[in-house]
Amino acid sequence: MNILELTLVEALGQMQARQFSAVEYVQAMLERHKEVSHLNAVICLDEDLLLDAAGQRDRQRQDNGDQPLLGAPLLLKDNINTAGLPTSGCTPALKGNLPTANAPVVQALIDAGAVIFGKANMHELAFGITTNNPTFGPARNPYDPDLIPGGSSGGTAVAIAAGVLPAGLGTDTGGSTRLPAAFCGICGFRPTIRRYPTGGTIPISTTRDTPGPMARAVEDLQLLDQVMAAEPVPVEAVSLADLRLGTPRAYYYENLETGMENVIEDTLDLLASSSKALIEVDLENIGELNDMVGFPVALYEARRDMNNYLAAFAPGISIEDILDQVASPDVREVYTSVVSGAAVAEETYRDAINVHRPKMQKVFSDYFTDNNLDAMVIPTVPLTARPIGHDVTVELNGRQHPTMPVIIRNTDPSGNAGIPSLSVAAGLASNQLPVGVCFEGPAGSDRKILAIGKALQDEIGFLPRPGLTDKQ
Repeated sequence: MNILELTLVEALGQMQARQFSAVEYVQAMLERHKEVSHLNAVICLDEDLLLDAAGQRDRQRQDNGDQPLLGAPLLLKDNINTAGLPTSGCTPALKGNLPTANAPVVQALIDAGAVIFGKANMHELAFGITTNNPTFGPARNPYDPDLIPGGSSGGTAVAIAAGVLPAGLGTDTGGSTRLPAAFCGICGFRPTIRRYPTGGTIPISTTRDTPGPMARAVEDLQLLDQVMAAEPVPVEAVSLADLRLGTPRAYYYENLETGMENVIEDTLDLLASSSKALIEVDLENIGELNDMVGFPVALYEARRDMNNYLAAFAPGISIEDILDQVASPDVREVYTSVVSGAAVAEETYRDAINVHRPKMQKVFSDYFTDNNLDAMVIPTVPLTARPIGHDVTVELNGRQHPTMPVIIRNTDPSGNAGIPSLSVAAGLASNQLPVGVCFEGPAGSDRKILAIGKALQDEIGFLPRPGLTDKQ
């Protein structure tokens, strides 16, 4: 038995049955991590601390401990505060930042018995979606190490896809758990905003930021969601046959990479034949509304919220210090305008928050209510993973496009509206790279969205593990 092929739920069950210990589980992960170290998924790891924590969990089990995550090793994105490990946001000025307390969401996981495996590589300050990090080195896609894993939670996705561990935590502002999940062939979840404890995370925008679990198996996301949302009640399964789903072809399905269209259409065919109804119906002006909310909110709040974070957790460092040492050219460009306050006018921000975002939330709410839909299904990303280094523009169907706008196109609207969104691996494109589909639903329908994703995953299974090579 290869214990690293188990889902987290399966592994916890076998540890509880004394089939193997938490220490043995962690030791297997450490060996696997060394085998795939060229992928550069993990940037901070204290083996002694990790093994000590696993041993403590084994002793708790001997004393009949029954926490739901007892002995579960989890990898955390490096913008989430951890008391025992540095939290740098993968930016030079914060490399020595050692918080005195865990972020509330991390503490909830530890209180439930989890063990923190280490900290994951990410796009600098989460201001990008490639995880091409000049300070720590780029994270590499397990399906082809010359390609990006997506971001900004790229390292967490890489480690899970490469079989180091079954699950971990990222954060999501405009798609940062779901984009790398799609590019790396795993699952990533963005909850309804404020579903999980907030605070203790290096921010972009408190209006939009949220922690989000990532895993190979949706059942593991369900377990982590129960813990982080403090809803420890049994998950109610759903049948695809009972669902009414919407497919908004306008905007979301436009200009998809030619080689991935078959995966998307095959998934829709499966859902059409399995569900109660699959209805083609669009969301009114969703692209225009998204443009009026997304960057105006994020870029206006970034300065305020980073200043608040530094005052609370790194008082010896200023936002100007952060900017002075930013190493990524793409991040430096946008962060310069953020720090100067020139990125977004206050009036534009107020309109985004008070007018356009509520209107956007109503468009989504009406979409589900008026059409009697349980969820909508969309491609997570319009294209498959691209080569490392294409941080400014990427090629899509023969034309160059700005990297971030084209990659976040489908995930950004739900992030701005604050509704739940789950990316599930749907298949491999003609280039043998992963393709994801997203289920999105009304605010507060998190458990149902996860149940829908599990129902689909039960039908299609996991993607084959990547044939890893040490190509550098």
